Amino acid sequence: MNYRRAMEYIEELQQYGSVMGLTTMQELCARLGNPQDRLKYVHIAGTNGKGSVLAYVSTVLQQAGYRVGRYISPTVKEYRERFQVDGKMITQSGLCKYLEQVREAAEAMAAQGLPHPTSFEVETAAAFLFFLDKKCDIVVLETGLGGALDATNIVTTTLVAAFTSVSMDHMGILGDSLTQIAAAKSGIIKNKCYVISARQDAEVMKVLRQAALLRKAKFFTADVSRAKNVRYGLTKQTFSYDKYKNLEITVPGQFQIENAVVALEVLMALGKLGYPVAEQQMRQGFALTRWRGRFDIIGKNPLFIADGAHNEDASEKLADSIRFYFTNKRIIYIMGMLKDKEYDKVIRNTYELAEHVIAVTPPLPGRALPAYDLAQAVREYHDSVTVADSVQEAVEMAYLLAGQDKDCVIIAFGSLSYLGELIDVVEHRDTIRRDSHGRPE
Repeated sequence: MNYRRAMEYIEELQQYGSVMGLTTMQELCARLGNPQDRLKYVHIAGTNGKGSVLAYVSTVLQQAGYRVGRYISPTVKEYRERFQVDGKMITQSGLCKYLEQVREAAEAMAAQGLPHPTSFEVETAAAFLFFLDKKCDIVVLETGLGGALDATNIVTTTLVAAFTSVSMDHMGILGDSLTQIAAAKSGIIKNKCYVISARQDAEVMKVLRQAALLRKAKFFTADVSRAKNVRYGLTKQTFSYDKYKNLEITVPGQFQIENAVVALEVLMALGKLGYPVAEQQMRQGFALTRWRGRFDIIGKNPLFIADGAHNEDASEKLADSIRFYFTNKRIIYIMGMLKDKEYDKVIRNTYELAEHVIAVTPPLPGRALPAYDLAQAVREYHDSVTVADSVQEAVEMAYLLAGQDKDCVIIAFGSLSYLGELIDVVEHRDTIRRDSHGRPE
């Protein structure tokens, strides 16, 4: 299997859809020797913020000298971002090797009349093989969807189960109430592990605490209200928490303080479990953490930000950050949404801050909301909307609308599926401008 064939294979697996439950995953991993059982995990669930917490925790652990696996989905720019060890993506040849092993097991299952594993199950099994081969000390694992019945929940050796903000998303699968969604996500709590949760709505906190009690797990709240001396900024933010004074992060967005507090509590729990981190390593790790596509500054003059806000909670946080950082600025949006998301709520939470909205179609056939349909939905609230035929065209339109106004900010948000291409377009454009001027702008 070469890399082109590997990518074709992943595409072919889409026919099996998304199936909740662990029966097929258990069979698949058993045929591979249960690699997941020989690794230790920080397992992260939540509606928004999982990737940011993963980035902080894994970067700090790496600074402390541990070999750290990262399993991420979805990704922004490159498929192989899903599988990382010490911040480096799996090689093309490595991915082919592990996918070949998993494919053989999957096809043997299908030949015996068993359900064929889905693409996410195949990817997750390949990730376990990769992390085991690389002798990872710890794997920071992001759930795909939910918790209890998510393919990643085959793991049983979880050290810390972490919960970021839990809100309404994937209701058709996880349930139509916060209590049901929290119950689904609480399934990642394992016997006697540590549980770290961001401050949640009372009904969510009750479910998580009960699940922890049932499994004799130690429960701690990462309460952002305990963060002191908080200073916000677009390039640097600082806060104090517990014994750590003036920790610095460089990922912008007001909500990142909460994510950093969750990560800090996770790291303190790991210290009690035999994975200590010195204070200097903690500081270096937080300061070095980067996370693409989350209030990500991808261009300047005018300022250009990419953010994966695609549901109600994330769009509320995005709107809060726009109000905080960009009061009295002209704001131009580029929006791309999936039709299975509550895009109307995203529009309602953000529309009033924009001078103009440009709609694009994400590159996910079957799930993408066509740009024309998104524009029609936006017009229910906002009368200045344009449809772009491509991401490239949307970027050019945004720059034209911004002109030379240094008080203008372009913000692209919605589905992560189109943001990778958008980031490439903006960065390529900036490279050409720098080259033509002979210097950075």
